[in-house]
Amino acid sequence: MTNQPAAGELLRQPYAPPPPQHHHYLAGSSSSSTASLKGCCCCLFLLLIFLSLLAVAVALVIILAVRPRKPEFDLQRVGVEYLLVAPEQSASAGETASAPAAYLSLNITLLFTAENPNKVGIKYEAADLYVLYHGVPLGIAAVPGFEQPAHSTRLVESRVSVSRFNVLQADALELVRDATVNDRVELRITGDVGAKIRVLGFTSPRVQVSVDCVIVISPRKQSLTYKQCGVDGLSV
Repeated sequence: MTNQPAAGELLRQPYAPPPPQHHHYLAGSSSSSTASLKGCCCCLFLLLIFLSLLAVAVALVIILAVRPRKPEFDLQRVGVEYLLVAPEQSASAGETASAPAAYLSLNITLLFTAENPNKVGIKYEAADLYVLYHGVPLGIAAVPGFEQPAHSTRLVESRVSVSRFNVLQADALELVRDATVNDRVELRITGDVGAKIRVLGFTSPRVQVSVDCVIVISPRKQSLTYKQCGVDGLSV
């Protein structure tokens, strides 16, 4: 016969708690949140790509509809107030002769024509155009920035004032000869003017309009005798 413990022995045995049960609901919740976050990032990335492609498509449609053309910026008229050439005084006896020099004083008004052939407006940036004699900068014609509506022409004025600019050596001799003998002083006006086309709040990339003109001034008449911009020349 098998010996079974008595009832008193069962009561005296210590109580053993049941083994702990591991719950996996926290790990499942964390992995679900990570997957949801990745899904949101993918959706946001795809949305950004879609919006970028939509903006490019709208810009292309606008460009094809507007067909923007390069604006024109040209020198229309030159007003001469004065052009004076004064050779340097020759050295007196006993003084060492220095390099030849001449002083040029100039005051002219430049009138430019800005033409916008487009269906939309244009915004011009402020620019500096250089007045040169034989490649030597004499002064700067400051052109202010402005906005121009579609299919319009606008006049822009700038003034160049030079006071006793010292022209040295070979250029000085030629300048004196041009002014006193040939009665013609040739100047070059050159530079770039930046412009942007504006359509429905969008601004196009910057385009450059080049200005390159040659003008001839008569010191005796104190007036313009020749102007050439680009290919065509005009004698006045």
